[in-house]
Amino acid sequence: MYKRHVFNELLNRINEKRKFIQVLVGPRQTGKTTISKQIVDEIDLPNHYAAADEPALKNTTWIEQQWETARAKAKTSNKKTLLVLDEIQKITNWSETVKKLWDEDTANKTNLPVIILGSSQLLMQKGLTESLSGRFEVLHVTHWAFNEMKAAFGWDIDKFIFFGGYPGSALLVEDETRWKNYILDSLIETTISKDILLMTRIDKPALIKRLFELGCAYSGQILSYQKMLGQLQDTGNTTTLAHYLDLLEKAGLLTGLQKYSGQHIRQRGSSPKFQVLNNALLSVHLDLTFKEAFKNKELWGRLLESAVGSYLVNNVKGKNIKLFYWLGNNREVDFVLNKGKSLVAIEVKSGNRKTNLPGIDLFSKKFKTVKNLLIGEQGIKTEEFVSIPVETWFE
Repeated sequence: MYKRHVFNELLNRINEKRKFIQVLVGPRQTGKTTISKQIVDEIDLPNHYAAADEPALKNTTWIEQQWETARAKAKTSNKKTLLVLDEIQKITNWSETVKKLWDEDTANKTNLPVIILGSSQLLMQKGLTESLSGRFEVLHVTHWAFNEMKAAFGWDIDKFIFFGGYPGSALLVEDETRWKNYILDSLIETTISKDILLMTRIDKPALIKRLFELGCAYSGQILSYQKMLGQLQDTGNTTTLAHYLDLLEKAGLLTGLQKYSGQHIRQRGSSPKFQVLNNALLSVHLDLTFKEAFKNKELWGRLLESAVGSYLVNNVKGKNIKLFYWLGNNREVDFVLNKGKSLVAIEVKSGNRKTNLPGIDLFSKKFKTVKNLLIGEQGIKTEEFVSIPVETWFE
């Protein structure tokens, strides 16, 4: 069983007397549906699972029908009954209907725990905050980590660095052309077309696609919004780019790390450092095979650093830990972890030729870090670092 920590936490919450709607959010193909079905198999309770796979044929009446089906099972069995609704964000005004039904059950003391799943974090969050305030808890299901791909498919760290953490693609890597087509068509194109363009108003759909491709090409590099506009040859503005980058992050594809400055306002205005959330998104755009990329020391260094970055981005989810980079006096810190007032500075020694010099000494003196970590040569091995929960570095 993979994502065991999510499974255990979800199971514990369902068994608690205190009731909240449990919401699983995360990118496509990270195991949300599998986890919910494992819960259904594990828990000794009547249950009902339903998925809104064809949103054009479903509306809020469908939600009411599924809810009533679960209620009927609860009345017949006279037991607590579990309801699981998958991809519910595809139904317009879903959250208002869920609120009405949930409040009815609360008033009638109907013991009906509910799990909601969604691959569009943007739409899920909008519905949750607008209608379900105080009624839900979120569990993040992130891209698969190295130790999960290793346990499931026997991968070593090099294979993970290049092919990333999409479990559905693991059996295709021996045919790299087929693997690339799968990532491009079934994951990237589907995510952008269905989770972003169909669910959110986008005035420039071509621009968000080009921004994603640019971010993959420059993953691990700092790029100002003005330079982005120049690269994209677009007449848009920096606000539009920042908004589109936020959408790509919520879809589980690409983020822009902000520069740490100790001041929130200055951080938000900094030039972002591109970071893919799954290394497959970087490798798939390379015109090189796994073996060719591995022999290219500078490129492999970049892939290695990106693998560390994607691990950090995914691992801080839901843990009240923020991730930044730092740049000052022509010196750079690859990654900065921030929890409360504590800081951990991380340098990745990858063999990748960098524009800026390592700045971990300067940063630690200026901001007083609790730990300074070196990943790679003469430091913590990459495969060890990406297998350790990020919160342990603050202990």
